[in-house]
Amino acid sequence: MPACSAIKGNGERCRGVPVHGSDICAAHHPSTQARRRAGGRRGGRARARGPAGIDEVRQELDELAAKVERGELEPRVAAVLTQIHNARLRGLQIAREIREQEELEERLQILEERYQAKEWERGRWG
Repeated sequence: MPACSAIKGNGERCRGVPVHGSDICAAHHPSTQARRRAGGRRGGRARARGPAGIDEVRQELDELAAKVERGELEPRVAAVLTQIHNARLRGLQIAREIREQEELEERLQILEERYQAKEWERGRWG
């Protein structure tokens, strides 16, 4: 079975299955590079913001609780601020779920392309 002719960053030859009509796999094929780079940028931005955003909200909620306990903040005000923080957390969760869905769709696309390449090699597509 032919293998991808691309050389990976570590100097090893890629072991991916070439897409039909090419000597390189979907991960290295020019027609999929723009989509893969865009997905990587989206994922990188989300990861950079995700945990920091969650940690920030947790810290702010801890501070709110401490202020209420010390009598520095009215419980009504703290309740509203907590609702706002909960909305922020929900937004972070939704953003993470969207990113994960996009990553799964990209991985599925690559697997489908590899499957089609194998089926083509076996003579089932032509």
